[in-house]
Amino acid sequence: MEFKVEGMTCGGCAEAVRRAVRKVAPEAAVEVDLAGGRVAVSPAPDAAAVAAAIARAGFTARALG
Repeated sequence: MEFKVEGMTCGGCAEAVRRAVRKVAPEAAVEVDLAGGRVAVSPAPDAAAVAAAIARAGFTARALG
């Protein structure tokens, strides 16, 4: 599942998003495209849970597709 994430501006932001996603999906592969503002999570357990975790980290996320 892919998410559009707003507010990521640096490597620290990308790492914060990775940590947030891994809290709700510890076994998932998390790929962050900082320049594109996208995060791919495979497998994503629940889009709403992933988006909420990213929001708790201080970013706005919405599922794509």
